[in-house]
Amino acid sequence: MVFEPPRRLVRALGETAPDGDDWLEELPRTVRRAVALRELTVERVQAPGGRSSLVVLVRTADGTPAVLKLAPRRARPESERAALAHWDGRGAVRLLEPFTTEGELLLERLHPDVSVRSLPEAKALLEAAGTLRRLWVEPPVGHPFETVAERTGRQAAAMRAGAETDPEAAPLVDAALAVREELLAEPPEARLLHGTFRQSKVLAADRMPWLAVGPDPVVGECAFDLARLVRDRVEDLIAQTSGPSTTRRRVKRLAESLEVDQERLRGWTLFRAVESGVRARRVGREQDAELLLEFAAWL
Repeated sequence: MVFEPPRRLVRALGETAPDGDDWLEELPRTVRRAVALRELTVERVQAPGGRSSLVVLVRTADGTPAVLKLAPRRARPESERAALAHWDGRGAVRLLEPFTTEGELLLERLHPDVSVRSLPEAKALLEAAGTLRRLWVEPPVGHPFETVAERTGRQAAAMRAGAETDPEAAPLVDAALAVREELLAEPPEARLLHGTFRQSKVLAADRMPWLAVGPDPVVGECAFDLARLVRDRVEDLIAQTSGPSTTRRRVKRLAESLEVDQERLRGWTLFRAVESGVRARRVGREQDAELLLEFAAWL
């Protein structure tokens, strides 16, 4: 098969790949081996695709449409596999094989070009929130997943380092780190969370109207998961003169509809927006950084 990874994936991995990483270089060989092992027929590579994995539309030996997903170890594909196995299709895409080669997932085929983001904003938020609610279940006993405290601890260290070289962002970083400490002081009941949930992660499906894909699972409070959804379509919010008030209404509406504490949702939304903004600036995505930090300032 003629193969070329999507530019978006190459660019994104280039921002984060450690020195000496050869995952992209080995990817064509990895795809050919994975396809041959499962006796798959390749239809096409999904483009523009994601920022951390390759998605290939395939058919199994019996003609069933499927998706072959390949990701480097740093994208935690084994954690994704464990979460999808635990959900077993409830609100999320279903695994199609009981085993997995490291970094390779064979998944049910959804409609990759139709996400909740294609809907009008109010309807998109409603459908996305309904999907997210189904994912919030008890984690398995002895689960392998990172906790919110652990993940945000790593992020906090990077944020502090970023603030030292970015005086403009320093006040927001200080505020975000302070609110994190407050939120972790009394965490509510823990649930298995998607971890990176947003409208584009919810795709049209056949067995249900919408299903979530691409989790980076974490165990913690529901407000942490919902916080990423608050800032969806941030570029549209920034473009509105009513952006700050629209954001506050969105926090209130989402908190009430999913029965999470409004102040905890606001706090995690602030932390996650600042973390993403500082990270975007660190890798040179200045426009994204400006949008995210302006949004964070509203909170």
